[in-house]
Amino acid sequence: MKSNWLVYHIHDRELSKQAKAFFSGRLIDIGCGSKPYRKLVAPYVTEHVGVDHEETEHCKSNIDLFGTAYEIPAEVGEFDSALCTAVLEHLEEPELALRECHRVLKSGGIAIYSVPFIWHLHEEPRDFFRFSKYGLKYLFEKVGFEIVVIKALSGFWVTFGQLFVYNMYRFNVKPLRWFGIIQLAGHIIQGVAYVLDKFDKTEQWTWMYMVVARKQ
Repeated sequence: MKSNWLVYHIHDRELSKQAKAFFSGRLIDIGCGSKPYRKLVAPYVTEHVGVDHEETEHCKSNIDLFGTAYEIPAEVGEFDSALCTAVLEHLEEPELALRECHRVLKSGGIAIYSVPFIWHLHEEPRDFFRFSKYGLKYLFEKVGFEIVVIKALSGFWVTFGQLFVYNMYRFNVKPLRWFGIIQLAGHIIQGVAYVLDKFDKTEQWTWMYMVVARKQ
């Protein structure tokens, strides 16, 4: 079981809900990597086109177009839907990336983004930003999107619990690894955090937002 199963479970459940409600037609997956959401979105789109850069660390076999979030090799209004998960924080110019997404969407097209708010440094040194819901609203509306949904994916307990588990895994060395002590403790902590979050959803402590935006 993954050391971070909790955040993946919450994120993917919400993505499935929003994709079912809003996705259609041709989808551009920006920063697609290995296309981990191919099966999740398949029932709602007619084509899933992945774009990523040449130097990606992921397997390139799932990439359909080589480009960047700033320069997608596609025509204006070529796609009905866009997906971008946990990528915006790794871009030096997030506004330019949103403008490019806006360009390749049809009028009325839908973009779904997931973006962290409280999270540890990762994929260093290419980790530049964290976004509040107010910052996200400002950026999306500035480039011409209409905000449909901005949803905090957790409260304090999930954020605290998951980050605590990540920190614990720094100590997952022999002999603790042999007995699975850290793994077991991590799963228990995440389970408790998941339950507590249902009773106390203090959303100002969320680890991530999901944004649904429409091209006007």
